[in-house]
Amino acid sequence: MSGDAAQFVLTLSCPDRPGIVGAVSSHLAAQGSNILEAQQFGDAQTGQFFMRLVFHPCQPDVAAEDLRAGFRVVAQRFDMRWTLRPREQRHRVLLMVSKFDHCLADLLYRWRIGELPMDIVGIVANHPRETYRHLDLDGIAFHYLPVDPADKTAQEAQVWALIEQSRAELVVLARYMQVLSNELAGKLAGRCINIHHSFLPGFKGARPYHQAHRRGVKLIGATAHFVTADLDEGPIIEQDIERVSHSDTPEDMIRIGRDIERRVLARTLRLVLDDRVLIDGRKTVVFAP
Repeated sequence: MSGDAAQFVLTLSCPDRPGIVGAVSSHLAAQGSNILEAQQFGDAQTGQFFMRLVFHPCQPDVAAEDLRAGFRVVAQRFDMRWTLRPREQRHRVLLMVSKFDHCLADLLYRWRIGELPMDIVGIVANHPRETYRHLDLDGIAFHYLPVDPADKTAQEAQVWALIEQSRAELVVLARYMQVLSNELAGKLAGRCINIHHSFLPGFKGARPYHQAHRRGVKLIGATAHFVTADLDEGPIIEQDIERVSHSDTPEDMIRIGRDIERRVLARTLRLVLDDRVLIDGRKTVVFAP
C-alpha cells in the first residue's frame, strides 16, 4: 500500500460480548480494507468494550459516508456508539480564553508549526483583543464576549450561536476562567475540554497554589478533563505533575504550574484530535500513540 493512501479512523464502544472484534475485522476484510492499527479495551467494571482502528479502504476514492453506510449493520448488531472519519480530516476547534493566555499562546504555536492538525474556527475571550496583542492572531476570528456577572446567560447564548455558526466540533477552555452553566455544559457534553490548574482531585476554590503552599505539598500538577455540569468533576483525559520543595514560593509554583498546564493541554488536544479518547461513564479510555 502507498504511504499516501487514504486512512480512516474507526472508534466504537458497546456492551462487551464475544464476537465484536471478529465482526469488525471480518467486515473490513470483506471490503478489502487493510487494518493498520488496532487497539481495544474491555472494562470489567462497566461491562463496556472500546476499540480504535486505523485502516486503508480497498477503493482509494471511496467516500466516508459509503464506509459508514456499510458499517451500520455491524454497529446495530452490537448496539455500538461509533465514529468513522478520514484521518486527514481536521477537527473544527473553538478556543476560549480569559486573561491568562499561556495555554492559548502554546496551542497557537503548536498549531502554526503543524504539531496540532486542526482548524481553529475562532477564539472567544472575555477580555478585549488588546489583552493578547503580543500573540499572533492573524487570520483567526476573534470574538470579545464580556461576561455580566448579573446575567451570564446572554453571553453564553452568544457563545452557543458562535459554536453553531462555526460548526465547531470541539471547544477548548484554554484557561477560560468562567464556569459554564449546566445548560451549556450539557449541550457541549463530550466535546468541551478544560485545563484545570491542579492535579484533581485537589484544592478547591481560589488561589490553589497558595493553598498548596500553606499545606506544604511536594507535588503540583494539572488536569485536562471533559466539561460536565459538575464543576471540575468531568472525565479526566490527561494529567502531569512536578516535584516542589519547601524552598519554592507560591510564585515559583505558579510558574511551574503554567508549564505543566501547557504541556498537559497540548498532549490532551493531540490525543483528541487523533480520536484516541473515548468516554467511559465518569472516566475515559485513552489509546496511547
